[in-house]
Amino acid sequence: MSHAARRSLPRTVVVLGLVSLLNDTASEMVTPLLPIFLTATLGAGAAAVGLVEGVAEATASLLKVVSGWLADRGWNRKGLVVAGYGVSNTARPLIGLALGWVSVLALRFLDRVGKGLRTAPRDALIAAAVAESDRGRAFGLQRGLDHTGAMIGPLAAFALLAAGLEMHAVFLASALPGLLVVVLLVTALPATSSPASEQPAAHAAVALRWGGLDGRLRGLILASGGLALATTPEVFVILWAQARGMAVAQVPLVWAAAHAVKAAVSTPAGVLSDRIGRLPVVVAGWLGRIVLLAAFAFAGDGTVTVWGLFLAYAAALAVTEGAERALVGDFAPAEARATAYGLYHLVCGLFALPGALLFGAVWQLFGPRPAFLWAATATTLAAAALARLARSPPAGTGRR
Repeated sequence: MSHAARRSLPRTVVVLGLVSLLNDTASEMVTPLLPIFLTATLGAGAAAVGLVEGVAEATASLLKVVSGWLADRGWNRKGLVVAGYGVSNTARPLIGLALGWVSVLALRFLDRVGKGLRTAPRDALIAAAVAESDRGRAFGLQRGLDHTGAMIGPLAAFALLAAGLEMHAVFLASALPGLLVVVLLVTALPATSSPASEQPAAHAAVALRWGGLDGRLRGLILASGGLALATTPEVFVILWAQARGMAVAQVPLVWAAAHAVKAAVSTPAGVLSDRIGRLPVVVAGWLGRIVLLAAFAFAGDGTVTVWGLFLAYAAALAVTEGAERALVGDFAPAEARATAYGLYHLVCGLFALPGALLFGAVWQLFGPRPAFLWAATATTLAAAALARLARSPPAGTGRR
């Protein structure tokens, strides 16, 4: 193992990783049960599920570019991160009190407002805290701890359900780890992680022209937007599993197992992107999604089939997460890095809403198989665009 691989990551990266662990513990006590809560308890249809998830993710993505721009204009990055996590962990537990799917939509909207406030400043703090040669590992650790929390959350939900609590009570109980998130941020996160040379001047005008971005960063952003249009929200994978005989009590278990796979894959995949390049890792992960989406379309019933495909799809998603975020940090100028992360998330979010609505509508009108085949086809087009990008010669030096 190289010296770079052995050295410790800075406190900012570790604290934000632990925050992600606690926050996803809270979030994933709710998320895997949400489609069942909407459809079985509140009587919503598949199109409403797609609307809730699409609006939620699009809202987060729109706000990410705003919060990133504010962070680059001198707004306190830690303050934005604390505010974002605080809003989410106030709104999310209140879903347990919702009386209809419109109320769930409103609370999911507020939850994602918080996500929009925090994500770009958080990613910029991580990117600035490490050298480029360690950026994949840093984001891989953050994503790995995030998925560890996403594993603990469903297990906690399963334990509470097994103890006789109703779903709405489980949602309310998610407030406890959410409170710990805010306490950890306030007490342990340094005010800044980047050197003075990378600190944006207060209220300085930060220009981020699309034409001025590195060409491969533009390509990644556009290809990621295409992938978002082809999105298969994981809540629909839950509905697919339930239709093949999975009991409601098992849903938190398979969700936890999926995030255990993601936690195991994220950091090694990030380190691999430091060694062999970001784009080959991303392209390979996207190609894996295509195969698995086609498998969802034609798979039969059976516990082994359901669990196997669910976990394989989780691994394919995790392979690319750290590498994609590291790529943005590699190519964005330091003085506008938070804005670049916001732009990346914005483009993905703009396509996520119509993608989720389209997937839900196809599912409701024609069934799961055409919906998964549509997603596989659109993902193929996005992967082809990224593969072309991967063949282009690097501009400048460093790992790409």
